Amino acid sequence: MIESETIAAWPTPLNEERVRTKWDEPLPLSRMPKILIADDQPDILEALRFLLKAEGYQIDAVASPRALLQNAERYDYDAVLLDLNYTRDTTSGKEGLDLLERLRRMDASLPVIVMTAWGSVDLAVEAMRHGARDFVQKPWDNARLLATLRTQVELGSTLRRAEKLQAENEILREEWRRDLIAESPAMKPVMRMLARVGPSDANVLITGEHGSGKGVIARALHAASARAAQPLVTVNTGGLSEGVFESELFGHVKGAYTDAKADRAGRFELADGGTLFLDEIANVPPGQQAKLLRVLETGEFERVGSSKTRAVNARILSATNANLRDEVEAGRFREDLLYRLNTVEIAIPALRDRREDIPPLAEHFLKRNAAKYRKDIAGFAKDATEALLRHAWPGNVRELEHAMERAVLMAGGGEIREADLFLRMRGGDAPHLEDLSLEEMEKLLIQKAIGRFDGNVSRTADALGLSRSALYRRLQRYDL
Repeated sequence: MIESETIAAWPTPLNEERVRTKWDEPLPLSRMPKILIADDQPDILEALRFLLKAEGYQIDAVASPRALLQNAERYDYDAVLLDLNYTRDTTSGKEGLDLLERLRRMDASLPVIVMTAWGSVDLAVEAMRHGARDFVQKPWDNARLLATLRTQVELGSTLRRAEKLQAENEILREEWRRDLIAESPAMKPVMRMLARVGPSDANVLITGEHGSGKGVIARALHAASARAAQPLVTVNTGGLSEGVFESELFGHVKGAYTDAKADRAGRFELADGGTLFLDEIANVPPGQQAKLLRVLETGEFERVGSSKTRAVNARILSATNANLRDEVEAGRFREDLLYRLNTVEIAIPALRDRREDIPPLAEHFLKRNAAKYRKDIAGFAKDATEALLRHAWPGNVRELEHAMERAVLMAGGGEIREADLFLRMRGGDAPHLEDLSLEEMEKLLIQKAIGRFDGNVSRTADALGLSRSALYRRLQRYDL
C-alpha cells in the first residue's frame, strides 16, 4: 500500500517518435495531453497509467489528496481522473467532493472526471452537481473511459481558448483608452460616448473636420467592442469611382467584367464578424447609395456578376467632414441611408477647440518620430511650446502629426525649437512646409544638416543618406 502522503508518479519516457492514438493522427510530444490520476490503490494507478500512456497521454499518478493538490498547483493538466475515497474503509466520498471543490477553485476550466464503484452512482451524480464533468465506474470499460477522457480533454481545451480570447478582448477593449489622447474639456463628451457606445453593435457616424482624428475614433470604437478580435476593414468611399464602387464593397466573380480575372471578396465580406469603416461617406455616388442602403437594412448582397445572395454581419462605422443633413436637404444624400448610418453620432472637435491636448499630442508624435528616425530628442524648448499653442492648426491633428515629423527631421539639437517647426501663422512669415516645392524642401534639409554638422561634408552626406559627390552636386545646384 502506498503511504497516504507519498506522491506515486511514474515518469513518461520521451521517445524521438510521435505516439499514434486510436482516436487521431499522430501528435507531437509537445502536444500530448497531460493527465493527473488520483487514487489510493496502486494497482488502479498502474493500470490507468499503462492504458493512457499507450493512447498518447502524459501521466502523473498520485495516491493522496495532498499530493493531488500539490501537483494541481504546480503543473498544468488537461484533465484529472479523481477517485472519491482515500481513507481506508470509507465510502462516503466526502474527501473526493472536498477535493473537487478545491480543484474547481484553482481552475474552473479544468475537466475533472470522477471514478466510483458500481454501487456509488448516486455519489457520482452528486459529484457532477459539484462541478465534475463526467464519471466512470469501476471496473471501467476501456473504450468508454478513453472516449470520455478524450471528449473532456477537447472540451477543456476549447473552454480555455475561449477564456484566453475573452481576456484578450478585454485587454483590447481597454487599449483605446490608452491610445486616445484626450485631456481637454472639449473631448470629455466624446470619451463618454465612446465608453457607452463602444461595447455595442450600434452603427456610428463620426463627424469632424479633415484631420481631426475620425479614423482614430473608429479604431477606438472597434477596440472597445466585442468584435475587437475580428477585423476592422477600412474603405475610403470618397476615393471610389462609380465604376469600381460595387466591386470594392461587394466583390465580384470571375468574368463579371473585362478585368475580373478571378473571384474577389469585397470589403463587406472581409469585415464579416468584425467592423466596416466607411470613410468619406458623404462622397458615395447617388446611384450607389441605394445599394449600400440595402445591405445595411438586410445584411444581404450579391457579388458583381453573381445571382447568389450572401449574408454578412458587420458593424458599420462611417465618417465625414460634411454636414449630411445639409446634403439631404440638397438632394445629394438619401435620408433613409443617413438614418441607418447614424444610430449614434459622435462629433469630434477641431484641434483649435481642444488646445489642452496640443502639448501631449505633440509629445506623443515627437517620441514616435524620434524613434523612427533614430534621433535623441528630449522634448520642446519653451519657444516651441508657445508656438504650438499659438498656431491655428487648420489641418487639425493630422497637421500636428506632420509638423512633428518635420521638426524631428529639422532639429539640430536635443530639443525641438520654434525654428524647427516652420509653422506659418495666418498672416505670418514662417514657411509652411506644405507650401514648399520638393526642391525647396531638399534645399532646406541640406541647409539644416550642414549647420548641424558645422559644414562637415562627409558627416552631412552620411546623415542625409547621400554620397559626397551627390551632396556636392546639390550644394552647387542650390548655390550653398
